[in-house]
Amino acid sequence: MKILITGGAGFIGSHTILEILEHTDWTPISLDSFINSEPRTFDRIKDITGTEVKNYALDLRNLEDCRQVFEENEFAGILHFAALKAVGESVQKPLLYYQNNIQGLLNLIDLQMEYGVPHHIYSSSCTVYGSAKELPVSESTPSGQAESPYGWTKVMSEEILKDIALSSESLNVLALRYFNPVGAHSSGKLGELPKGVPNNLVPYITQTAVGVREKLTIHGDDYETRDGTCLRDYIHVTDIASAHLAAMKHLLEGKQRAPFDFINLGSGIGVTVKEAVDAFIKVNQVHLNYAIGPRRSGDVAAIYADNTKALSVLGWKPIRDLDEMMRSAWKWQQELGRQSL
Repeated sequence: MKILITGGAGFIGSHTILEILEHTDWTPISLDSFINSEPRTFDRIKDITGTEVKNYALDLRNLEDCRQVFEENEFAGILHFAALKAVGESVQKPLLYYQNNIQGLLNLIDLQMEYGVPHHIYSSSCTVYGSAKELPVSESTPSGQAESPYGWTKVMSEEILKDIALSSESLNVLALRYFNPVGAHSSGKLGELPKGVPNNLVPYITQTAVGVREKLTIHGDDYETRDGTCLRDYIHVTDIASAHLAAMKHLLEGKQRAPFDFINLGSGIGVTVKEAVDAFIKVNQVHLNYAIGPRRSGDVAAIYADNTKALSVLGWKPIRDLDEMMRSAWKWQQELGRQSL
């Protein structure tokens, strides 16, 4: 059974491919243009699993190029990860984000409908909630309050998928709203490798610790949180990946009652940026040069998940704690050394 993984060379996509290869008999087929990833990811997957994964180096913004993928394969479902994802960059380059994330999705759905692929797991984000008035946020928390162009691409994409799924007699969509995926595979041979300067906290921490970056800047210490730094819900990337297997099985087994649904994927624990930094230093026994800087545009003060629905619907819950996230991320950085994209 073939499953299409868009963005298969990316952080979450690649770890989900590993989970598929290690825990199912499915055949993952990747589509990744390497706009924010690298071909060597598939060498790393082969090194860990012994399996060579087919990737189509195509851009989803080009509909006719991507038609080849569907002509050559019959898919049971799609796991759609491919998107640009940096909040700060999206504020600076909104047109790029709307073109890439929205047009890519529209083309993918067009092909999915044309070739009769029934199941779609969409990679969404907690950014759809914006600055939530009550914490933790559950699926009943109002969405559509995004505070960045990146967040709005997720809001719009969910609405597009819902409208199309409700109008279709054959399409089932499940949107998984991630909180903050971090960490790396337990082997230390696969992890997050952003292109250029990292926009996410943990790779910036590890690159600073190894000497790629001079220092880490914590963006703001005057938020209304317990230590003034932003509060987030960090979740291990392997736990996120395992949730995608549970979600696809949920659709394949016909258990989703509505054509469109959405589920939070988070640890359910709020951790401040300062606490995350301190945990990295403590668990890995390393020095980290960091300083407090101004707030960053697009950031919300605090957000963390109520993950009750994920457990009740998918039978899924995260099993790896913050120390394991920081330990595995550092193991991956040591594997890389001073390498960066």
